[in-house]
Amino acid sequence: MNFEYSDKSKELQEKLKQFVAQNLAPVEKEVETYHKDPANAWTKWPGLEGLKQKAKDAGLWNLFLPKTYGELSPGLSNMEYAPLAEIMGRMIWSSEVFNCSAPDTGNMEVLSKYGTPEQQEKWLKPLMNGEIRSAFLMTEPEVASSDATNIETSIVADGDEYIINGLKWWSSGAMDPNCKIAIVMGKTDFDAPQHVQQSMILVPMNSPGLKVIRPLTVFGYNDSPEGHAEIQLDNVRVPKENLLVGEGQGFAIAQGRLGPGRIHHCMRLIGMAQRSLEIMAQRTTQRKPFGRTLDTYSSVRQDIANSACEIAQTRLLVLSAADKMDKLGNKEAKDLIAMIKIVTPNMTLRVVDRAMQILGGLGVSSDVPLAHYYAAARMLRLADGPDEVHMSQLGKNVIKKYTK
Repeated sequence: MNFEYSDKSKELQEKLKQFVAQNLAPVEKEVETYHKDPANAWTKWPGLEGLKQKAKDAGLWNLFLPKTYGELSPGLSNMEYAPLAEIMGRMIWSSEVFNCSAPDTGNMEVLSKYGTPEQQEKWLKPLMNGEIRSAFLMTEPEVASSDATNIETSIVADGDEYIINGLKWWSSGAMDPNCKIAIVMGKTDFDAPQHVQQSMILVPMNSPGLKVIRPLTVFGYNDSPEGHAEIQLDNVRVPKENLLVGEGQGFAIAQGRLGPGRIHHCMRLIGMAQRSLEIMAQRTTQRKPFGRTLDTYSSVRQDIANSACEIAQTRLLVLSAADKMDKLGNKEAKDLIAMIKIVTPNMTLRVVDRAMQILGGLGVSSDVPLAHYYAAARMLRLADGPDEVHMSQLGKNVIKKYTK
């Protein structure tokens, strides 16, 4: 197990750090202020396209895609991409600059792996060019969607078309003005064996019968411009050729999609935790309660020491999962993927909370990114499966391992 990054990854890390320092850091406050203004909800910050073009010109584009797709992907392994995702995670909005935002990353991986040449030409190519964005519609408000087999959205064959009916929510990316395509998970056969009832199908966002009911907020954040939408699908008709792979393959596609996505989420969270650690460390030398600076208090040093330890431990665990995925595949790495999904958001919440406490009132304000980090980390204890589901499956696998 060698966690030494490849020369290619090291070179990209340095380029990415320099790009962020030179192009993103100077406008960070401007971008955040723009998106907090209700008048700008669901619109793009005017300078975004210029930054995207700069990133593309610098070769910092589609870094996430594990297999080369023409000239638009560097073809990095999960291990090579992990530290890049951590760097991008330090600014919640920065991933889009490099065309590495969820849910587009997962959708592009699905299309690159499972899409037909026609589907790839129509949807994958513009996604990889950063010309459009996408959404992933799986979760439903009426059922316990942590068990994906509960999903009730129907996908019914009718001649050369499928008719789709259902109610979805937490459809991240759907509010984006450039969102043009959604991957919808539903059931094509309610009577089939449990894990082959589901299918995935491509649904253009302008399809008649597809209605965005409302945006949802996370701790008051609307996460504009991409947002999280509640969506009604009312007799939506799409051609049969929009189905991915075939009927009954939806659950298998979902499992393949979520493995790399969880690595990406976890490394971005580590970026948030690392920046929180740096913010609180710097703050300790700037504040002087009761006659001495905060860095001289043992309890403060302990908070910083524990945070540094926990970040390093979690980073190594995530890299271990990435390494195993690269060498043995997602299925063999499933226990490690479950571990990082349990550990990383909880670790980030602890570190961010300590940083808030050390910064005092500033820590919970919008002048620093900690509050938004906290909201994002808390949400990620639910996204891609809640802690309880991962712990239940991991516990089951561990018991099985030691009681054969």
